[in-house]
Amino acid sequence: MVCVGHCDTPLGGVTLAAEGEALIGLWFDGQAHFGEGLPDAREAREHPAFDAARRWLEVYFAGRDPGFAPPLAPRGTPFRRAVWERLRAIPFGETMTYGALAAALGLPRAAARAVGGAVARNPVSLIIPCHRVVGARGALTGYAGGLGRKARLLALERGGRA
Repeated sequence: MVCVGHCDTPLGGVTLAAEGEALIGLWFDGQAHFGEGLPDAREAREHPAFDAARRWLEVYFAGRDPGFAPPLAPRGTPFRRAVWERLRAIPFGETMTYGALAAALGLPRAAARAVGGAVARNPVSLIIPCHRVVGARGALTGYAGGLGRKARLLALERGGRA
């Protein structure tokens, strides 16, 4: 059974989803691909992974690198999971282009579009930091939570405010 919960952040509400011991989803309310892949069998109730996710969010929105992550088990194809795992290696406050992300995965830069598709369907926003991926020459492109929110997240990580 998948448990779902909700919490508020400075950039809006987020819906959390967990199954077993791990967080499987964290979406800003109304973001693209919201809840994609979740089964219909869901129950609104608390889960230990939600406590860890809320602690992570509290530290993050205080402008600090949390330095930990709740247990994660995002659902997706092996390719998507490989992309999401590589996203977790992008340091707090830094960005990477889609082409560089493809190269870091051992793929040709021409695979940037396929990598972008996987980034867009990241089911654990923020904790798996898809907002740190930018277009060529640093252009802010493609964020399921909205470009304004992406800009605010990057500014927060660079010492600003969300």
